Amino acid sequence: MTEKRVISAAEAAKLVKEGMTVHVGGFLGCGSPDSVIAALAEQGTTNLVLVCNDTAVLDQKGGRISGVAPLVANRQFRKVIVSHIGTNPETQRQMNAGETEVELVPQGTLAERVRAAGFGLGGILTPTGVGTEVEQGKQKISLSGKDYLLETALSGDVALVKAKKADKAGNLVYSMTARNFNPLMATACPVVIAEVEELVEIGGLDPDEVHTPSIFVTYLVQSESGRPS
Repeated sequence: MTEKRVISAAEAAKLVKEGMTVHVGGFLGCGSPDSVIAALAEQGTTNLVLVCNDTAVLDQKGGRISGVAPLVANRQFRKVIVSHIGTNPETQRQMNAGETEVELVPQGTLAERVRAAGFGLGGILTPTGVGTEVEQGKQKISLSGKDYLLETALSGDVALVKAKKADKAGNLVYSMTARNFNPLMATACPVVIAEVEELVEIGGLDPDEVHTPSIFVTYLVQSESGRPS
C-alpha cells in the first residue's frame, strides 16, 4: 500500500481549474474542508459549478460564515446544485439577480444522484417530486402503476472532502455527523482531495473504522483551519 502525496491547501486549490464541477462535502459547514476552501477563495478561480448539500451560512452582520459561503461571496460559482440556500442570503440575491444559476434538488435525490455517479450508474428512479415543479423537463416513468422521475447521475471533476483522521495511504475516518455527504462526494469525482485533521502512519488505523477506502483518494491536505470536524 503506497503513500498518497500530501500537499498544502494552496497546492490543492491550484488543482481546481476554471469551469470545473466541484463536489464539496459538509452540511452547513459541519465536515467542510475549510482550509482548502479558504485557499480556493484566495486563489479566486471562477466559473465553477458547485455540487454540495447547501451553500452554508453567510451572516456577515453576525460574523458567521461557514462552508462554501466564502466562495459564494466571491461569486466564484456560475451554477450551484444544492438542496437548499436558506441560510445564505447572498446565494438568494445572486439567484434573484440572475448572476448565479441555482438548481435546487430534494436532499435525498441529491445524495442518490451523487451516489449513482460513484457507482457507475446512469441515474435513479424516484417518486420524490412527482406532481410538483421538480418534475419539469424530466422524464417520468411508470412502474407497476406508480410514477417515478428519472434523475441523472451527478459526477464532477474534483471532490473536496474533510476527514477527522487518515493514514498516509489515504484511508479516511470521519467524525460522527461530519461524515454527512463526504463519503458520497469522494466516489463521484476522478480527483479527490481530502483535508484531514490527523495523519497517521500506514497501519495506524483499524480497518473496521475506515469509512472511505484509500482507492478513492488522490491527495491529502493537513488541515490548517484549527476547526474540528
